[in-house]
Amino acid sequence: NILLEKQKKSYTIDTVNETEMEQLMKFIHVSDVHLGIKPDEGKPWSEKRAQDIWDSFAEMIEIAAEESPDFLLISGDLFHKQPLKRELKEVCGLFARIPQTKVLLMAGNHDYIQQNSFYRTCEWPENVCFFPREEVMCFDFPEQNTTVYGLSYWHREIRQALYDEVFPKNTDRINILLAHGGDERHIPFSVEKILRHGFDYMAAGHIHKGGQLVQGRAVMAGALEP
Repeated sequence: NILLEKQKKSYTIDTVNETEMEQLMKFIHVSDVHLGIKPDEGKPWSEKRAQDIWDSFAEMIEIAAEESPDFLLISGDLFHKQPLKRELKEVCGLFARIPQTKVLLMAGNHDYIQQNSFYRTCEWPENVCFFPREEVMCFDFPEQNTTVYGLSYWHREIRQALYDEVFPKNTDRINILLAHGGDERHIPFSVEKILRHGFDYMAAGHIHKGGQLVQGRAVMAGALEP
């Protein structure tokens, strides 16, 4: 079963209990951070709000350093637009502070991978697993008996229901789907179908108002900052 342990701002720390006798696997799930955005650009408070978003993300990394989760799941739109090289360098520096945690990261519809995107050439820390393609693939973690599935956007819109046709390769593992979308222009999906196919948890992003899509099994993380 999947138990909600605690919430701070708009990120969730969850634990998955494989059996009653085996140890818990713990993860943090966030989405839609939108680093690089300048809210209300031109207003006196715009720069401060932009920095607040970076500070909130750094705060979440510090929480991860304290909690030592097995995984940090980032369900798209870490950046508001194509990330600058210096922005990726700063994010890599933050990820390097939590080497004990595997970071699973995908590009969403705002920071989708364009032909000249620095996502294509970024040298990630060893603990980061980035989904590079616009087709579902997976990363396997035998120590945690866990497999995480996901993809990255290569286009601003994807109207195909790509997630609905995905089946875990091994249902004896804990299977997590990292997903970004949920409306007709951004990978529409059926939560019920995805869970019925054998996924234990759906870590969703894109809709900025977070909430439980299916109690304890599928969560829309919501934006990190309102």
